[in-house]
Amino acid sequence: VQLQASGGGLVQAGGSLRLSCAASGRTFSGYAYALGWFRQAPGKEREIVAAISRDGISTYYVDSVKGRFTTSRDNARNTVYLQMNSLKPEDTAVYFCAASSRLGVVTAKSQYAFWGQGTKVTVSS
Repeated sequence: VQLQASGGGLVQAGGSLRLSCAASGRTFSGYAYALGWFRQAPGKEREIVAAISRDGISTYYVDSVKGRFTTSRDNARNTVYLQMNSLKPEDTAVYFCAASSRLGVVTAKSQYAFWGQGTKVTVSS
C-alpha cells in the first residue's frame, strides 16, 4: 500500500486548505482500510488529527480541531480528504495520512501500518 499526501502550503490565519491522500497498491481496496491524518510540528510528537472508518460513516477528531477540520473519503477513488478551515498558527506542521487494517475508527499511531510521506502546512499569523 502506498499513500501520497498533497495539498499543503502556506496560508494566513483564518484561511483554509484541503489535503488529499491518494492510496494505491496491488492489495489496496478502498473499503479494506481505516484511514487517519496525523501531524508533527517541529520538536513535537506526531499526533492524530482525524480518523475515518472504512465505510466513512464514523469519524474522530482531536479536540483542538473539532468544528474546524473535516475528514471524508471517496472509496471509489481510493482517496481521503482533510478539509481544514479557520486555520491557526498552531496548526503549522507536517501532515501525514496513514492506513490501518483495523476495524472502526483507529486513533492509535501504533495501529497504522502504512504511512504517506507528509505534506507541510504553514499558517502565518
